[in-house]
Amino acid sequence: MEAPVQIIASRREERGIIYTFRCGDAEVEILFLNHSIERAKKWQLSIEQIGECLLLPDEVLIGHFERYIAHKVIGKHLIRAVYEYVEALPVVITVYFPYVDRYFQGGSTYEDKILE
Repeated sequence: MEAPVQIIASRREERGIIYTFRCGDAEVEILFLNHSIERAKKWQLSIEQIGECLLLPDEVLIGHFERYIAHKVIGKHLIRAVYEYVEALPVVITVYFPYVDRYFQGGSTYEDKILE
């Protein structure tokens, strides 16, 4: 079975890497800042997992500074991806992997959706 979100291309930028994801029939570019890539490594999260969190989130909350926080539940933990938009491009600021009961609000809130 094919993964719901796949990386189909990537290119390095000064601030990070722009990944092109395929999700169903859609293709979406997302810039991962260097800091977010380092945090993904620290938490042993793949870029595909974070892409799925961003494109098929369980919920999306509003964070500080007009940023959004996408959540994806994985067992007792939660991928928490903080992102913003620069023009129309989603930019991942940071990611982390806390326990689900600390931040998850039940899965009914979608303050933003990268994919409609």
